[in-house]
Amino acid sequence: MDQDLANIFSIKGILIYLLVMTRVSGLLVTAPLFSTYPIPVTVKAGLAAFCAFVMFPIIAQNVTFAIPHDLITMTLYIAKEFLVGVLIGFCAGLIFVAIQVGGQMLSMQMGLTMAQSIDPVTHQNVPIVGQFYLYTASLVFLFVNGHLWLFSSLNDSYNFIPIGIDFSFAGQIMDKVLMYISYIFSLSFRIVVPIFGLLFISDISMAFMAKLMPKMNIFMVGIPLKIYVGLLFMSLFILATADYLARIIPELLQQVTAIFI
Repeated sequence: MDQDLANIFSIKGILIYLLVMTRVSGLLVTAPLFSTYPIPVTVKAGLAAFCAFVMFPIIAQNVTFAIPHDLITMTLYIAKEFLVGVLIGFCAGLIFVAIQVGGQMLSMQMGLTMAQSIDPVTHQNVPIVGQFYLYTASLVFLFVNGHLWLFSSLNDSYNFIPIGIDFSFAGQIMDKVLMYISYIFSLSFRIVVPIFGLLFISDISMAFMAKLMPKMNIFMVGIPLKIYVGLLFMSLFILATADYLARIIPELLQQVTAIFI
C-alpha cells in the first residue's frame, strides 16, 4: 500500500495524472454536449480532474515513457495529449454538425430561414429548425449512452496512442478520417429527406396550380402552406427520426473508435 502511494505521488505519477487530465480536457473542449451547451469552465475543469483521477490507476500500469527534463519536451507531451482529446471529441461532434446542417437545409426548403435563434455557444443566429434537430439529437445521444462512449473511447485511445511522443500513426488513418467525414455529412440529407421530398412535391403541385389559375397569387398561398406542411410532417416524423438517430449514432461512434484502433 505504501509503495502504491509512493508511485502515485512520485514525479512520474504526478506527470502521468497531468497528461491524462490534459487529454480529457481536450475531449471536453470539442465533445458533443460538453461543447454544444454553455457549461461553466470550472465545471469542465472539475470533471476533467475527476475523470483523470478515475482513469489514472489503470493507465499508469501500462505507461512506459521517459520523464521529460526540459520545457520543450514537456510542452510537446502536453500539446500531443491535448490534440488527441480534441480530435476524438471533434470526430464525435461532427455527428451533431451534420444533423444541424440537415435541419438548416430543411428550414430553407420550408421558407423559415429568417426564423432564427441565438446559439448559446457560438452566439450566432442559426435557423430554429436546425436547433430543433440539434436538441433532438442531444436527447438521443444521452439515450444511447453516447456520453459514456466518449470516456470509454478516450480510455481505449491509450492502446493506440499511448502517453509520450514515441508513437506512430498507421498509414490508413487519414483514409479512415476522410471516409468518416464523407459518410457523416451524407447524414445531413438522410435525416430530412422524407420531409424534403414532400415539400418538393408541394412545390410541384403549386406550380401546376399556377398554370391552371394564372391570376391567383400562388406565392401568397404557397409560402405559408409550405411552413404548415413542413411543421406538420416534422411533428409526424419526429418519432421515426429519433428512432433512426438512435440506430445510426451508435454506428457512427463505432466508426470514430475504429479510427483510433
